[in-house]
Amino acid sequence: MDIQLIQLFVNGLAVGSIIALAAVGLTLTFGILRLPNFAHGDLMTAGAYLTLAANMTGLDIWLSMAIGGLGTAGLMLVSEKLVWQPMRDRRATSTTLIIISIGLSFLLRNGVILIWGSENQTYRLPVMPALDVWGVRIIYSKVIVMILAVMAIATVHFILQRTKVGKAMRAVADDLDLARVSGIDVEWVVLCTWLLAGVLTGVSGGLYGLITAVRPNMGWFLILPLFASVILGGIGNPYGAIAGALIIGVAQEMSTLLIPSEYKLAVALGIMMAVLLVRPQGLFRGTLS
Repeated sequence: MDIQLIQLFVNGLAVGSIIALAAVGLTLTFGILRLPNFAHGDLMTAGAYLTLAANMTGLDIWLSMAIGGLGTAGLMLVSEKLVWQPMRDRRATSTTLIIISIGLSFLLRNGVILIWGSENQTYRLPVMPALDVWGVRIIYSKVIVMILAVMAIATVHFILQRTKVGKAMRAVADDLDLARVSGIDVEWVVLCTWLLAGVLTGVSGGLYGLITAVRPNMGWFLILPLFASVILGGIGNPYGAIAGALIIGVAQEMSTLLIPSEYKLAVALGIMMAVLLVRPQGLFRGTLS
């Protein structure tokens, strides 16, 4: 039983690390743009399929993931210019934005099915033996996932705390109108936000494809854990989103000791509901500071 608990904990850390990357992208767009983007999970899926497309040409999986991340960022920038900027100009309500994002998610998912089909697919990877650590079998790809997630999170921390664009993002998140009158180019910050969120989301989709099959609905089933992580950590707080994602990931995997694995998404829903009832602001202050 002890080995099984450790195994599930490691699995939860791997899944939580992937959710953390996408959750940071979601909380950035949520905190800065005030956009609850329900298409975020399907953008993860797009990142996984763009990674798959690059990998099938014979490119190394890591280079393929970089291409997938940049391609996802490109999709987000296109959606910003065609959809979100016009909606902001028209001062669309949150309800309207939510409905549009759900429609965009269906468009992305069916576009993936149209191009790549509905069958499960996998990357072309060399066969690597599982690591045996004190009796715990750890798949090599999960170790890589956690290492890359830590590196990406460290990069986000550096960008937010040490760069000009990061400080501008934090200013816009705190008070958009004050940031604008202070001379900050808000539209430039918005584009940088989409770019950073897109790369993180695309890479997270590519990493998720490493530990599961690449399939059209892979991101849709992660949208609930994504929002649960953002709400648990505090909306607009990337560090809170990371902590929330790790908690959600571990809790979901550990719950399979008590409930069938197909119901583990209910754990994310339960945690989200409990947080909204007990501490709606989340575990941490909901800003980018």
